[in-house]
Amino acid sequence: MIKQSLLLAGLFSIVIGYSQTKKPVQVAFLADVHLQDLYGTFQDTAYTQLINPLNNKPVLLRTMESQLHSTRIFNENYFAFMAALDDIAARGVKIVALPGDYSDDGQPIHIRGLARILHEYSDRYGMKFYITTGNHDPVGPFNKPAGKNDFLGSGGKRQPVFSAPGMHKADEPTELPTIITSDIAIMGYEDITAQLKDFGFCPSPESRFWATPYSSYDYEDYSYTKALNESTYNTRKYEVAPNYSVPDATYITEPVDGLWLLAIDGNVYLPIKTKSTKGEIVKYQGASVGYNNVLHNKAHLIPWVKQMAAEARRRGKVLIAFSHYPMVDYNDGASGEITDLLGNGKWQMERLPVDAVAQSFADAGINVHFAGHMHINDTGIYHGANGHNLINIQIPSLAAYIHGYKLLTIKDAAHMQVETITINQVPRFNELFGLYRIEHQFLERTGAENIWDDSILEAKTYHDFTEYHLKELVRLRFIPEEWPKDFIANFTKLTGYDLVTNASGEQNAGKILKKAGFSPPDFKAWNGIDMLTDLYKLQSADCLALNDIGAEKISQYKLIISTFSKNKATKNDTFGKQLSLFYSIFTKFMNGDPAGNFTIDTVKGTVTPMK
Repeated sequence: MIKQSLLLAGLFSIVIGYSQTKKPVQVAFLADVHLQDLYGTFQDTAYTQLINPLNNKPVLLRTMESQLHSTRIFNENYFAFMAALDDIAARGVKIVALPGDYSDDGQPIHIRGLARILHEYSDRYGMKFYITTGNHDPVGPFNKPAGKNDFLGSGGKRQPVFSAPGMHKADEPTELPTIITSDIAIMGYEDITAQLKDFGFCPSPESRFWATPYSSYDYEDYSYTKALNESTYNTRKYEVAPNYSVPDATYITEPVDGLWLLAIDGNVYLPIKTKSTKGEIVKYQGASVGYNNVLHNKAHLIPWVKQMAAEARRRGKVLIAFSHYPMVDYNDGASGEITDLLGNGKWQMERLPVDAVAQSFADAGINVHFAGHMHINDTGIYHGANGHNLINIQIPSLAAYIHGYKLLTIKDAAHMQVETITINQVPRFNELFGLYRIEHQFLERTGAENIWDDSILEAKTYHDFTEYHLKELVRLRFIPEEWPKDFIANFTKLTGYDLVTNASGEQNAGKILKKAGFSPPDFKAWNGIDMLTDLYKLQSADCLALNDIGAEKISQYKLIISTFSKNKATKNDTFGKQLSLFYSIFTKFMNGDPAGNFTIDTVKGTVTPMK
């Protein structure tokens, strides 16, 4: 209790000092942009295979088939990114943080495009950008050849583009000759941080403070020259395994007086040695697991974070942390049921941070942390046994349902507010639809199986487009890959009315509906696939999805779930047990911590919805 009282007293002194001298500071957080520079130019080869008839420009995009099987949109997010930056500029916000996956796999063409866009907005609006790494940028610690076979080519055909000859696998379908360009290779840390050095990876002359876990100086003897000398690639490495050193892009900076932004590089790349005819080959595992690997393989970050947090408190600075990976469970307490229903290895559960992650960073002094990676809108709160609290805010992706960004307003060290901004107008989002129609016609003409639904091309807004994307993603990928086949076979053929009778018995269904103000046609209008899709909407967008689902549908779901929970007999068979787990997951997703617009009290570790 003594330690906790001292901590609260120290924080209180920061609150008083900050609130008396500072105006509210705002920071916008844009996660998982996954920018693909649609109109970028290859530097080593001419690319004129596909021309957009709307502007007569060569365009580099992925097929609709590929992006409807992916958790991220590849192409239209380009326009959403620009719309989000315009919205931030219109609000007069000057500090923008990008917590990783700002590119589509760190290819030179896309990193150049990102740098160009950020420089444009910096020059035009005076914005300062601060970025950190994600598992897509870089994909690995060092440069390596790469490419894709599913770019869209002329006539709706698939266009392979690779950085070196011989990379296209013989069993991968293609209809056009391969384009070879080094601009589609994957860049490692050295090249990415060099190209994006102006956006936090290196200090600027205006920096009030900038340091890394490897800096030899402290706040008292800070200078831009010292920081610049110690920001080089070779000075920021650690030994991830015996005799294997990899880079670390973690840094802390003070963009305006009184605010410290802590950008944590949560990537951990573990070497894997394999034998080949050419001798030993070393590859590196991807970093998508996140902080679970940091605890064991990058643990030196935690005492440094603790040191920086203590220094921030001592000097009256407000510390805000951001990184690509979540620090707190983001499944609203439903992780156990998800595993029980779907089995191990499903729903990306390997990415879920263990409790020790939240405990370690809360004990280190992190109160507020912004993260991406999961493409979801969510708030997770960790209350440690020792009185330390950590609020983890998941930022929705601009490349998924529902797109948006988070706007943090700092009143003082204890009182903040977070707004979740969705962009209602995304100009040009349908600029590529004509090319997709040609792709769809080609797939129909060649007799392709399980063709994507071209209804998505009727979308009137980018919001509608992302909703269509999620629906197709559920149908084409999530249902066949994640869910038990017996559950899907039973659940998806049932209407809402069937689910009522399952929960109550045929003889009671009518009475229950009448008492609740419903009639059988209300529930016969939808089926299990609709409810399953709405589950993914809630998981992806939390409260932002409620308008799309509708209050009446939510009431219907609640009625079915409450009726089912009262009838224990329905849980005895396998399907009944599966329904019980499904309904529990659905209920928890409907009742998570506030994730729209809310206020934060860092002393109490509470989040309160804003009216």
